[in-house]
Amino acid sequence: MRKKYTHLFFDLDNTLWDFETNSWYAMQETFRILQLEKSGVDFDDFFKTYSKHNHDLWTAYRKKEVTKKELTRQRFQLTFDSFTINNLDALAMNDLYLQEMPKQSHLIEGAKEILDYTKSKGYRLFIITNGFKEVQHEKLKRAGLAAYFEKVFISEEIKTPKPGREIFEHAIKSSNAKKKNSLMIGDDWDVDICGATNFGIDAVYFNRLKRPVDNSVGDSKIIESLSELRLVL
Repeated sequence: MRKKYTHLFFDLDNTLWDFETNSWYAMQETFRILQLEKSGVDFDDFFKTYSKHNHDLWTAYRKKEVTKKELTRQRFQLTFDSFTINNLDALAMNDLYLQEMPKQSHLIEGAKEILDYTKSKGYRLFIITNGFKEVQHEKLKRAGLAAYFEKVFISEEIKTPKPGREIFEHAIKSSNAKKKNSLMIGDDWDVDICGATNFGIDAVYFNRLKRPVDNSVGDSKIIESLSELRLVL
């Protein structure tokens, strides 16, 4: 007999909300507003360089090696340095970019369908996300996702990012959930899956990019589309 889950904890970015696509459009608009093309910079090159710095800095942020302010400034300053851009303020561009981000509302294929399905089956739905509080709530609202979730747990507010056990512990306790009846669904193996299973709750790895993984962590399952989650529940 399958385990009966009652509480489902979803990651947000790249699990439900299409971060890659939305980030590209938000950066394109930011690039246009600041007229960076006049500096002779190619947008695709700029975005590719920014994305690498952003990824590396978020990894450092999760390890508490850099602060939020350092992350938000350096991801743009390092990109500016790569293209010898000297006439822009990194934090100002970051602020503009964060204003544009939640205006984008592309979702991962099947996101609303699986939320409708799980909601109709009586599951209690929650979000556990690494991100900045000023944009995560707005993302959910503008994308039409906010009403699905009872609570949203944001790493910045809890002061511990995934995969730290503290954010999972806080979410479980605040949701009045039991570990054995809780399930984490996310797209990042180290952050979502290892984080959840190390804390003691089951997890589903949403491997939409079909990366090779060692499926030996806890009671984790692997899906390649959100619709496959129906087979796990």
